[in-house]
Amino acid sequence: MRDIGLPYRDSRIYGGRVAPRTPRVSDRPPKATQIITSVFNAGRVLCEFSPEAREFSVRELAGRIGLSKSTVHRLLVSLAALQLVEQDPETGRYRLGLRMYELGTLVSGNIDLHEAATPCLTELRNKTGETVQVAVLDGREAIYVERLDSLQTLRIFTRAGHRIAANCTANGKTLLAHIPEDELERLLDGWVLEGRTPHSIIEPDALRKDLATIRRRGYAENINEGEMGVSSVSAPIRDRTGRVVAAVSVVGPTTRLNRTSLRAFAALVIETAEAISHRLGYRPGLTRDVTRAGA
Repeated sequence: MRDIGLPYRDSRIYGGRVAPRTPRVSDRPPKATQIITSVFNAGRVLCEFSPEAREFSVRELAGRIGLSKSTVHRLLVSLAALQLVEQDPETGRYRLGLRMYELGTLVSGNIDLHEAATPCLTELRNKTGETVQVAVLDGREAIYVERLDSLQTLRIFTRAGHRIAANCTANGKTLLAHIPEDELERLLDGWVLEGRTPHSIIEPDALRKDLATIRRRGYAENINEGEMGVSSVSAPIRDRTGRVVAAVSVVGPTTRLNRTSLRAFAALVIETAEAISHRLGYRPGLTRDVTRAGA
């Protein structure tokens, strides 16, 4: 799995940003002789900002990191000179500056979907015991670009690069559910929906209804729709702009993945999708969800 090449790489699709969780910086440098204290403390100041805490007064920051107000003030003035933070002229409170955003975009080119997904897929496979995979949308087809096989004796076999009609798989339906409405209508125009099994969705209105349900609840289910005896559950992966660029799923035989177990796995799949999205730079509340905006 980790050696799988991705022939469908696209910088627009696979660009991202690393940082699965906001790092917590130790109050004390581990090796004081190798660390410049003022630089270290400036980093501590920057790491206090988060989606939940976007602005601070000097007093608040000093209390959070345990430094004097005068020291924190000097650090903030220095950071502001580099446009790493900026001060609200009315309230006097500080927030991250545009230079931080510019630096963050440079990090975006240092990780792709493969790098972002691999550790998260490993954790998901270990938690569920089932095959896990990532797909992207190519027109009316879902392409599997990442995969980790189940450790179970009875497993589902596909391969990276495998294509399937998007209406017949949980990942494909997740991806269709999160493209702009005008783009979806263009795809549906003239699309003779493939019926791979008696359970496949082959009516456009039925597909629209299912996609609306997927958007509302945050995950897609598939039981016997692409292949008899196979079930899967999927959730969307977003890039730093909020756009859905891929989907992650758990797949297995219906003997193990029935409606009850699929819905139990749904929470884990959503959690994994959010973790991958975070590694790609998506921050709810800081990035606009462009899914239904026609962008």
